[in-house]
Amino acid sequence: MSGHGFHVHGPHDHELEHAAQGHGDGHTSSIAMFTAIIATVGAIFGYMGGATQANAGLYKNNAAIKKTEASNQWNYYQAKSSKQNLSELALELAPAKKEFYQDEIKRYKSEKSEIKAAAEKLEAESKHWDELSDEQMHQHHRWAQATTVLQVAIAMAAIALLSRRKWLEYVMYGAGAIGVVIGGLAALHI
Repeated sequence: MSGHGFHVHGPHDHELEHAAQGHGDGHTSSIAMFTAIIATVGAIFGYMGGATQANAGLYKNNAAIKKTEASNQWNYYQAKSSKQNLSELALELAPAKKEFYQDEIKRYKSEKSEIKAAAEKLEAESKHWDELSDEQMHQHHRWAQATTVLQVAIAMAAIALLSRRKWLEYVMYGAGAIGVVIGGLAALHI
């Protein structure tokens, strides 16, 4: 009978045809769109978290190198101090070479002041790299927090879609907003 242009179907058949043609309720579409957007933002936040963690490690390595260089300078300074002390002792023990040892003492003092300045400069550079590393780690933690909250929002989206609970949709949107705000704080270095 349906071959003659006459077709009978129930209300549920109409809903199925409507959904099959992409005219389902907005609930599914909005959750799917939210999930896609939040997943993309989460991927960007994850990348930024990894980049800041790598930077923190690099900066910490630079700090350690500068600290080692400063330590080498302080060792050199100590060696010059020992030589100066020996020259001062020799000055007392060999007064005949007084002028020679006075020149030696003067030279060692001059060399020590240059070495000390270099060591202090290297220590300041090490401290600077340490501070940069700490800033990057703080920023890394913010990116990680933002990514985690966005992952929770995506999980809530799946549960909201399956359970069709409106309150879970609100939790999903709220978690997504919180994740984006935390990501904004990370971007602003707060």
